[in-house]
Amino acid sequence: MELISQFLALEQNYSVLGKEPIVPFAVLLVIILVIPILLERLQIPGLVGLVLSGVVLGPNGWNIFQTQLPIMNLLADVGLIYLMFVAGLEVEMEQFRRRKNRSLGYGSFTFGIPLLLGTLLGRIFGFDWNAAILIGSLFASHSLLAYPILNRLGVVNNEAVTVTIGATIFTDIGALMVLAVCVAIHARQINIWETISLLGWITVYSVAVLAGFDWAGKEFFRIRGEDEGNQFLFVLLSVFLAALGAQLIGIEKIVGAFLAGLAVNEAVGEGPVKEKVIFVGSVLFIPIFFVNLGLLLDLPRFMQNLGTLKLGLFVVLGLIASKFIAAYLAKLVYHYNWQETLTMWSLSMPQVGATLATTLVGYKAGLLPPSVLNSVVILMLITSTLGPMITSRVANGLTSFNTREQQPQTESYPCSGEKNNLFSIVVPLHNPQTQHFLIEMAALLTRNTDGKILPLAIVTAAAHMDSPQLESSWQRNERLLCKAIALSKALGVEAEPLLRIDDAYAQGISRAAREKNANLIVMGWGKRTGLRARLFGNVIDNVLWASHCPVAVARLVESPKKIQRILVPVENLTSPSLQPVQFAQMLAEANQAQVTVLNVCDRRTSSNKIAVRRSQLALLVSKLSLQNPPEIQIIAHENVVQAILQAARLYDLVVLPFTRNRTIPGGLAISDVTTELARQLTCSIVMLGEPQRVQSITLPSTVSPSATVQIV
Repeated sequence: MELISQFLALEQNYSVLGKEPIVPFAVLLVIILVIPILLERLQIPGLVGLVLSGVVLGPNGWNIFQTQLPIMNLLADVGLIYLMFVAGLEVEMEQFRRRKNRSLGYGSFTFGIPLLLGTLLGRIFGFDWNAAILIGSLFASHSLLAYPILNRLGVVNNEAVTVTIGATIFTDIGALMVLAVCVAIHARQINIWETISLLGWITVYSVAVLAGFDWAGKEFFRIRGEDEGNQFLFVLLSVFLAALGAQLIGIEKIVGAFLAGLAVNEAVGEGPVKEKVIFVGSVLFIPIFFVNLGLLLDLPRFMQNLGTLKLGLFVVLGLIASKFIAAYLAKLVYHYNWQETLTMWSLSMPQVGATLATTLVGYKAGLLPPSVLNSVVILMLITSTLGPMITSRVANGLTSFNTREQQPQTESYPCSGEKNNLFSIVVPLHNPQTQHFLIEMAALLTRNTDGKILPLAIVTAAAHMDSPQLESSWQRNERLLCKAIALSKALGVEAEPLLRIDDAYAQGISRAAREKNANLIVMGWGKRTGLRARLFGNVIDNVLWASHCPVAVARLVESPKKIQRILVPVENLTSPSLQPVQFAQMLAEANQAQVTVLNVCDRRTSSNKIAVRRSQLALLVSKLSLQNPPEIQIIAHENVVQAILQAARLYDLVVLPFTRNRTIPGGLAISDVTTELARQLTCSIVMLGEPQRVQSITLPSTVSPSATVQIV
């Protein structure tokens, strides 16, 4: 009897748990955490796994999740709004301004032609004019999934790329406006005069949001410049206020969310607040939206129905063909070459953010049937894989045009005295275990330059300056500085210790470096651990955001004095970052070491082209006027990461550029070569991070008497 009662109690507990909203939420978190990781190991985008998870667990699969769950609907709605807000926040306004006329021209092509073709397709399959026009608008927008690839290749300044990025503003706004009008006509059965009135209200609302939120954001950020928490809350408040305003005038809330993203775009800028905003959406709300989208799909029935299969096929082919026609028209009008044309085509092919959001809204409004929803999801899966794949192949040889129009003017910072002209390196001290090697590396870099080391210790500020915690921290940091000074003297290098009280480590480091007009910051490797580090960034992240000079993040497995062979991979030859080469050569001069500059090309590259690449790379390196030119090596391999890993086995140190990837709505990050290498390399690594602002860094005369490297 006791066993039966325990069983009944356990069954009752399961029944109670099944009604708890916390249970589906916990399952959602497991899916979001595990599924993308598993699929990305198979080189499949994580969002594909999220959508398929919804299909498997939804009513048309195992029936674990129901589309009527209140918590699911709430989180999915927030994810939908967040998706469009991030899409607006991520728009490259500067890229649009650089080539405004051509961006509008190509935007007209890549919006108008797919709109017409999609509308024609809708009419052929029997949809009324309102639904057909909405289907055409689904073709019109595009998502810049391949932006990280272009950024890694260093070709984002190519005119064709800049024009395609700038056209995103036109296509996304156009698609959302078509959605707003089509849904309003369907829901309220409005006539032509009411439609004109609605367009007037949309215009007034758009101007109010874009101008008002832009002004309010800049004012708020100016007043609360140091309070990132309140800035974060202001950004979230702006998106939901804009969404509410959209509903008040009778249009879809995702239109307001996208306009809010555009409005606060410049106020937020590129900084920690933007990273926090995108992080919250990309790890929680937006993935839930994709899972919920999968719940609505009935892929088994879609695959069994010949008519819907035919619709899906024509949707995919129509989108790909219309985007190609638009790119080809741009080629004829603006005289782009075929490589640039194919890059524009592949870059505008993926359909994710605006397309999925518009489709879901049209489906829920009853304007689009399930067959269109299923077709668009298939379209998303195919184009999000095919587009970046083509971009990675055709954009590899693009030329990055660095004209005066495209590059900001280099800023120079006057020195206050002769001492500031010395080559100085700030070395933040925190971990006694890594301190010794960091001071050694800084000493090697300054030994032949008549420069100095600035060992820096930060004491975190307290409410009371006489608190025991502050006093203890002060004494600890004084001991660290004493050891650093003693080591510097033993290495024969001048050291100027810095001990300061500041609110945070990162702020103290960047401020001290700016005050001393330092040329470089050398920091130890800091692993990103815990939720707080992922959300708010670790010290290195925040120093990179705020620093005025390059930041060298070192993971040293042995003394820098033992380094004899240094490898510097250079991925792109059209606009390479030569700063890592310069850094490696400075270290090699002190150690009498050998530097090798490595470039990996496609396995199928002919021997003649390899010889051309070697000459091109040698010419680029020669511009640094180095006393001992590095060795040039070209490797033909199908995998860049594996080629560098194999080559690195013979080297003591690998110097890598540390570039921040542009975050994509939905967390659709494409693997970066530097990130993969940092995970797998076993030798010493220096990751050279570039500041956010453009700086001109002149090297010491012993390395290059006249060379100036511009860091963008």
